[in-house]
Parts: sequence; structure tokens; C-alpha cells
Amino acid sequence: MTATYDIPEVLDRREGPYGEVVLRRHGELLQIIANGCFLMDTSDGRSERLLVDAALDALGPREAPNVLIGGLGVGFSLARAAADPRWGAITVVEREPAIIGWHLNGPLAALSARAVADPRTEIVETDLIEYVRETSATYDALCLDIDNGPDWTVTEGNDGLYSATGLTSCARVLKPGGVLVVWSAQPSPDFEETLRNAGFQRVRTEEIPVARGVPDVVHIAVRPG
Repeated sequence: MTATYDIPEVLDRREGPYGEVVLRRHGELLQIIANGCFLMDTSDGRSERLLVDAALDALGPREAPNVLIGGLGVGFSLARAAADPRWGAITVVEREPAIIGWHLNGPLAALSARAVADPRTEIVETDLIEYVRETSATYDALCLDIDNGPDWTVTEGNDGLYSATGLTSCARVLKPGGVLVVWSAQPSPDFEETLRNAGFQRVRTEEIPVARGVPDVVHIAVRPG
């Protein structure tokens, strides 16, 4: 008997400002592919939810803290933030118009419609690196889920976000005592050192075990008060 396997179904394919972006359905999963490289899917979401939870925990008691989420992705982090009434304003920066569209009126709306409609939510279509360098807004927490993390970036230019210069921009948009949380597909002791050298304090890493391979992690750091 010959085994059969689900063949991914392409739901949408677009040429965006940074190359090709594809939304696929593979069985029950939705997948985002950028320039032929798998970025994320709807299979789990534990690490993306931890990204938001760890920021709130590290902040401690604070009245309606506002959060900037870098990267909309499949919407796990946004949905987690919107489900928690303790957050104040929730700003999401996403540079791919296709991804925003899939959440507003496409297949990903099944995951994020309630969060997108939340009056606290604002989605900004721009590049996060430019945003943290130029905005006059400040935030209690900055949650980054851009590319695959500091040690393996798919999109050219994203590695600059994890450099000393990029982290200086991140610190600039954080209020005193604000928290930076960074998602990564693998642990990175070198990035922990870069965070410390950039002036962040209370640097630590939380791991999320996976079935096979290295764990996903979130790196947590605090801007001095």
C-alpha cells in the first residue's frame, strides 16, 4: 500500500515590497512562506504567546502598559495580547501588506479577527527597523518576532535589528524600566551578550521545548529605569 501525504495548497501568492509571499494550507495548518523559505505556521503558538506573557510578567505592576509587537505573522502574539485586559494600547508593526490583508479579510482572520477589531489594537504597515528608528512614540514593552531570530535571518537587512545599533533603537522607544522580549528559533548566548553590551539589564532566556531539534526561545531584557 502506498502512503499518501497532504500536498500544500497555495491560497494566495503575492509579490510584495520585499519579494514573494505565499500563504499555504497544509492539512489543518496555515503556513507563510517568504521567498521560498518557510517562516511560520499555525501549528503551535506557545512561543509566540510566551513572547507577550513574558513581557507583562517582567514589567510587574503597571497601569495599562502599552506594547509594540514587531511582526504580525499568523497573529498568535496579537491575539494573546488582546485577550489580556491588563494591556493598554497594542501596536503591531508589519511590513508585508499581504500578511495584513490575510488577517483583515483572508484566511488568517479566523485566528485574529477579534484581536484586530479590539479598540486597543492598531496595525501599522511599515518596516520595524525604520519605525523604531524614527517614531516619537514610547512603549512599556517591545515584543519582537522578526524573521527567525538573531542568529539566522531569512530577509536581507533584518539582522541589523539584532545588532548593537538596532538594539539602541529598540531601547530608544522603550520607557524607563521597559521590557524588550525577542523571539528566536534557537538559543543565542552571543545575543544575550549583545543585549548586555547595549545597556540592557536583567537579561535572561526562556526555552520552549519542541518535539524535535533545538527549542524555541524568548530573550528577555529590561531597559534601565
